[in-house]
Amino acid sequence: MKELPTWQRLSCSRGGLRDPARPPQQPLGFGFVPPCVDKDEQGPISEAWDVDPGLITKLKEQYKKERKGKKGVKSKSFEALTFPPTSGKSFIMGADEAMESELGLGELAGLTVANEADSLIGNNKDAMRKTWNPKFTLRSHFDGIRALTFHPVEPVLVTASEDHTLKMWNLQKTAPAKKSTSLDVEPIYTFRAHRGAVLSVVMSTSGEQCFSGGVDGTIQCWNTPNPNIDPYDSYDASMLRGELCGHTDSVWGLVYSSAHQRLLSCSADGTVRLWDANTTSPALAVFNEDKNLGVPSSVDLVCSDPAHLVTSFTNGQIGLFNMETRQLVLKRQEAAIPDSINKEDRHIKFFDNNSGKMIHSMVAHLDAVTSLAVDPNGLYLMSGSHDCSIRLWNLESKTCIQEFTAHRKKSEESIHDVAFHPSKCYIASAGADALAKVFV
Repeated sequence: MKELPTWQRLSCSRGGLRDPARPPQQPLGFGFVPPCVDKDEQGPISEAWDVDPGLITKLKEQYKKERKGKKGVKSKSFEALTFPPTSGKSFIMGADEAMESELGLGELAGLTVANEADSLIGNNKDAMRKTWNPKFTLRSHFDGIRALTFHPVEPVLVTASEDHTLKMWNLQKTAPAKKSTSLDVEPIYTFRAHRGAVLSVVMSTSGEQCFSGGVDGTIQCWNTPNPNIDPYDSYDASMLRGELCGHTDSVWGLVYSSAHQRLLSCSADGTVRLWDANTTSPALAVFNEDKNLGVPSSVDLVCSDPAHLVTSFTNGQIGLFNMETRQLVLKRQEAAIPDSINKEDRHIKFFDNNSGKMIHSMVAHLDAVTSLAVDPNGLYLMSGSHDCSIRLWNLESKTCIQEFTAHRKKSEESIHDVAFHPSKCYIASAGADALAKVFV
């Protein structure tokens, strides 16, 4: 009887069967597989070991098929999983044992990467996402887009441009863009009434009304068209409700107060005005009429106290007013910072509404910060800058959790405005390149 051939041992790991000619790493188990046996050797083996020759043949064929299937597969390969980074670096994780053997992680292998978005909105995990990606590109304007606003409940966006027009976009009416993964959206309505560049736009909380301010010093009041309107319908004059007159220079900012159905505006004429949003009557109140604080550049409501408005001025001052008494409640002067630097110092600063004290300051961009927006849940801050980037910040930790380039520069300007959708997972940016972009 011939000497029994040597049996072969194969080690396996999570990477699959390994080549016997290579040293095994971290074997999880092993099994015996018979080698190739010639037909004339089957007799002695079967007699000595009482093995069914048919079973051996079957095992041989099965082994050959497995080896053929594994041919060309590297034994140390494992599937890499990339997690969204929280510190600007990517984490790559694979099979626990393989990674620990290769990198010597030791106790560090037990650490996990937490995703902040998981606990962002309580149980509604889809209400907010950690990573935003470009989805829609809005291309119909002929000049830079200065401002934009979302409809409160519909997937609808209104943009204001230096081409003297506003356009309304239904984000559900899309068409594939050529040579691009993003989608193109055609405007469903164009608003025409301003006699110069349109600088600001805001929508009422019901979505039924829209207001725009421009270089011509007027505030135009609009009825919001139906989102399903035919873009090729004839012009409907009833869309324009009227005009609010009183400012004598460009209207830089608008904000709508849902609590009182009022409209606030700030202008290059130095004043901040309060209007009844339901009529075209003259302003109900005028703030900073004597221009003691300077020229206002932006205005907003204090969310914790709807009776107060806050406005910033080109000389670095910040004023807090009571809309009912029309009195200046709080004033803060950014002393020791020259005007030319204060406007473009690349910082985002946080202030206490009660004391007026600055509680935090951080360098946020590589160029002037042009716009800020807070998400509806008050957890995230979005900033836009002339450095062409949009950055998303965690308001609690004051750290940047995402940055992406959105627009190209034109005449040293890039992003003019950013906005969150009040109820849907959309953010949008307006650029000097005449484009508006929507991210999901």
